[in-house]
Amino acid sequence: MAEAAPTDAAPTEPQARHIVYCGVCSLPPEYCEFGGTAKKCKEWLEQNHPDMHEKLYSEEAITASLSTLSVDAQKRAQKDSKKKEAKAAAAEAREAEAKKEAMVYIKRVERNKRKYVTAVSGLEAHGMDLKKVAKEFGKKFATGSSVTKTASGGEEIVVQGDNSDDIFDWVVDVGGVPDENVECIEDKKKKSAG
Repeated sequence: MAEAAPTDAAPTEPQARHIVYCGVCSLPPEYCEFGGTAKKCKEWLEQNHPDMHEKLYSEEAITASLSTLSVDAQKRAQKDSKKKEAKAAAAEAREAEAKKEAMVYIKRVERNKRKYVTAVSGLEAHGMDLKKVAKEFGKKFATGSSVTKTASGGEEIVVQGDNSDDIFDWVVDVGGVPDENVECIEDKKKKSAG
């Protein structure tokens, strides 16, 4: 029996692949066009991975992609891309308009004998995660803070204590909500006639 001659080349192990996922739509950048937020995805890719942005969106790459299509398919592709861009721009404009008009209400509610809670509603319209903000308020004011359902079916943050002025400042400074869109309301309990 003859022995097999040893080879210098060791068997290669399969190498792990590093896949980049978009920070906007969470798809790989090659598939961002199917997500509906292509413009934002393209901006994110340009900021975070300029080499990949160049590879996907350079003039040469776009020309090469289009050259493989038939004339009719090229026209359809251009038409579709224009439609998608217009749709995305309209959605962005609607979202900006809704944010501009959305109000945040900070209501101080008297519980009993000089005890108060502060209820904050309308933050979700400004793109804030209520649970994270409630946690932030709890830490900042060293008190209980939770997200509760309202009678109208929405959600609000309830913070123990009278923190309405501090919450107003936080919403304007940290939350980025214009101060004309924040309204403070004081809700007093009616005293019983007795």
